[in-house]
Amino acid sequence: MALLIRGGCIVDPTQGIHEVGDIWIDKGRIHRIVLPSRGDSAAAPGPKDEVIEAKGLTVIPGIVDMHVHLREPGYEYKETIATGTRAAAAGGVTTVACMANTKPANDQGAVCQFILAKAQKEGVVRVRPIGAISRGLEGAELAEIGELKESGAVAISDDGRPVADSLLMRRAMEYARTFGLPVISHCEDPHLAANGVMNEGLVSLELGLRGIPRIAEEVMVARDLLLAEWTGCRLHIAHVSSAGSVRLIREAKERGVAVTAEVTPHHLILTDEAVRRWDTNTKVNPPLRSPKDVEALHQGLADGTLDAIATDHAPHGRVDKEVEYELAAFGISGLETLLGLSLMLVHQGTLSLEDWVRKVSCNPAKILNIPGGTLKPGVPADLTIINMERSWRVDPEAFFSKGRNTPFHGWTLRGKAVMTFIGGRKVFHESEGILATTDASVCL
Repeated sequence: MALLIRGGCIVDPTQGIHEVGDIWIDKGRIHRIVLPSRGDSAAAPGPKDEVIEAKGLTVIPGIVDMHVHLREPGYEYKETIATGTRAAAAGGVTTVACMANTKPANDQGAVCQFILAKAQKEGVVRVRPIGAISRGLEGAELAEIGELKESGAVAISDDGRPVADSLLMRRAMEYARTFGLPVISHCEDPHLAANGVMNEGLVSLELGLRGIPRIAEEVMVARDLLLAEWTGCRLHIAHVSSAGSVRLIREAKERGVAVTAEVTPHHLILTDEAVRRWDTNTKVNPPLRSPKDVEALHQGLADGTLDAIATDHAPHGRVDKEVEYELAAFGISGLETLLGLSLMLVHQGTLSLEDWVRKVSCNPAKILNIPGGTLKPGVPADLTIINMERSWRVDPEAFFSKGRNTPFHGWTLRGKAVMTFIGGRKVFHESEGILATTDASVCL
């Protein structure tokens, strides 16, 4: 039995497609795309074929979120692989790359294998583990990078903590280059950050909160760009937040440095003015910056300096957030708002729809060198069907994620995933909810 998705607006930048057509799926893979404008003839579905009418909807390669904290093992009260992948499916995300700051940290093959086994048993979307750079994320000695690669890691990162030791980072890049892995850097000088809790500036001064200056990020961005240039490693800068970082990355790309970079929806939309509400859900690392920085991030996305939009999905329990601002944990639960928030850039004209698909799907898959980000015939049929005009209200109590920590509570967003497919199987439908799967192919 084949599946026909009929009459949707297909957007796939990898094939130069942006038009109404049909997608045939057979045995879990894209079989054929039928485009009347190219003279393709539409075959009628057979009596046993399933047909999904997508008229008025947009069909894209499944969203790949390359920066997610699934929290398991060790912090299951915040999130689990089961709840995190359900949140992803509800948000139109078909692949998540999960960071290594679990307990124990994903610094050896056994932990990586546990994550994949758990995802096979309980996951709903594809899970790609990211291994640690250093043992225990302590920044003192290298993790077992070769073993992590053999066990399924698609990159290495100590995200959540900076690698302060420049020699250790150099060695990590050299090993990563040998094993063909990108290094994902959390760029923060811990001495300059000095236990700050928000952006250093006028707002922090008026609120009496310790600030984190932009230079704390930019110093480490500059260091890692130089190290990547020296070692020839593929470097990816996580959660870029400042104008200076955008400038440094742009200049490095012009020199031919193998660097890519991502930005989060919250850094694109909010400024440090949001902290005036004393809402601990605005406490993130790196912190929300100034309007000038937000403008630079928009420009960096538009001109290709910033390659991807990723959530840095960081779910927390109430005990982590319902405390004084200085004591609250950093992070936002972002999987279920990624699509609606990032589409604001399309609706306001910062990005074309094709560019948006590149940033949320094609480019992340390419950076991590994993399947996905395309609807070419023969690839696994991971795709997202979107109602671009659907208005909906953010209600964290309705999240599939355990994390309710979002500063966007009550916001009305425009654009929503209505169906999510993994390997041709529907895992989410807006009216039916999550259609759980235990198919082992989910995390392969």
